[in-house]
Amino acid sequence: MDVSIDLKYEEEDFIKACAAKERWAQQKLYEDHYGTMMGVCLRYANNEDEALDILHDAFIKIFRSIGDYKPGTSLQAWMRRIMVNTSIDYYRKQTRRRTEDLDNAFGIQSYDPNALSLCAAEDIITCIQMLTPAYRSVFNLYVIEGYSHREIADILNITESTSRSNLVKARIKLKELLSEYKQPPL
Repeated sequence: MDVSIDLKYEEEDFIKACAAKERWAQQKLYEDHYGTMMGVCLRYANNEDEALDILHDAFIKIFRSIGDYKPGTSLQAWMRRIMVNTSIDYYRKQTRRRTEDLDNAFGIQSYDPNALSLCAAEDIITCIQMLTPAYRSVFNLYVIEGYSHREIADILNITESTSRSNLVKARIKLKELLSEYKQPPL
C-alpha cells in the first residue's frame, strides 16, 4: 500500500498512527529515517551487522515510545537520541567496564593536520569501527554528538578524566588507523 503523507502539516496524525501501530506509518517512519539512523549506529558498532542489530533494537524502542514524542519538536533529533542511547546500551552489554589509570594521557597532544578532513566518509567510519568500544563511544559522544566530558562520564559510568584520556587516545589511534588505511600494502 503506497500512502503519501506530508509530515510538516500532518505530523500529529502521523505520530498517532505510529502509536496506534499502523503498519504503513511505522514503515514510512522506518524507511524515511533508515539511512540517517544507520549512520549513527555505524559509528558505534564494530561492523555493519552489529549496527543493524542496534538500529533494529532502537526502532523497536522508538515504536514502543512514539506516544512520548512531542509533535512540533524535531522527530529526527528525538530518534537520534534513542539511537545513541541504544548504541551505548549495546556497548555496555558487550563489554565489562575497565577503569585504567590514564593520568599520563593528559600531556599527549597532536599538532598535525586534521586527518579526518583528508579521508572519505566510508574510510572514517571503517576506522572508527576499528577503535576499541571504550574509545569509540567517547569519541562519538564528544566529537560527533557534542556531549561534554561530564555528560559522557555520567552516561558511561566513568570518570571525567577517563573520558578525556580515552578521547585523546582515540584521536591518536584514529589518526594511526587512517594513515595506515590510506597507505598501499607493500
